[in-house]
Amino acid sequence: MSSPDNVSFLSRNIKLAAHLYHPTTDSPSRDGAAMIICHPWTSIKEQSPANYTRVLSPAGFTCLAYDAAYQGESEGEPRSLEDPAQRVEDIKSAVTYLTSRKDVIPDKIGVLGICASGGYAPFATQTDLRIKACATSAAVCVGTMARRGFDKDSSNMTVLKGQLEAAAKDRASDVTGEKVPIVHMLPEKLEDAPADLPESFRDLASYYRTPRANHARASNTCLPRSWDLMANFDAFLHNDMISPRPLLMITGTKAATKWYSEYGIENAQEPKELFVIEGLTHADLYDHVDVAGPKLVEFFGKALA
Repeated sequence: MSSPDNVSFLSRNIKLAAHLYHPTTDSPSRDGAAMIICHPWTSIKEQSPANYTRVLSPAGFTCLAYDAAYQGESEGEPRSLEDPAQRVEDIKSAVTYLTSRKDVIPDKIGVLGICASGGYAPFATQTDLRIKACATSAAVCVGTMARRGFDKDSSNMTVLKGQLEAAAKDRASDVTGEKVPIVHMLPEKLEDAPADLPESFRDLASYYRTPRANHARASNTCLPRSWDLMANFDAFLHNDMISPRPLLMITGTKAATKWYSEYGIENAQEPKELFVIEGLTHADLYDHVDVAGPKLVEFFGKALA
């Protein structure tokens, strides 16, 4: 696969850095079909999105992967902010960018969201009718996660209240100057992980905090004020609005987040599919694409034909 083009586009006047992957010379013709591939929380375009482009681009799709606002190489202040509304706007702005390109047919644009973007992508698709097909891999809704946890019901509203108190102090620090510690999402190194780290977080650390995916621009941090933006977000509540456009949600039998995809599909109308891959964890779905990749080629090949 050839190297991607470095491109950029605006999302609410924030300049986003992106990689545009063209179909390979020997790939089948998809007649201008394109897709947007959106990265997880605290991640960047060079990580899991790049792994999926290595399957989808040779299959004939133009692929756009970008860094979300406030993250990676994209602009936006404050840094390391996770804002669901902005994240959804980033996806819609990516659609606008693709429609401006002569090598893309506007009626043939799909979106793939990974992890947290597996919540943002359906949410954007619900109301942006320019998106003709939506797929997710290892989907998570950051709002549900704030209320109930990454593993099902591993957190609660009492924990969230503490996070919202930290968010309030973080916002007040703009005036008071009082320093509020940034949140480190995972141990800096896998070998530094405490013995009681939940297996689901050890799974994440085995990807992000090892040579498997570690990257200088993936900071492993998030501002506390992000939690008051995420707390009442509900990505899948109106998944029924995606129909009659198709929805595919991919998860693994060992993924701690499988319950998110099950809920997302439960709230959707046909055409919809829950595709469960035997033996894969949440983080496995970031780079084990030998099964998920061909499934996505089949799905988008039909949906964007």
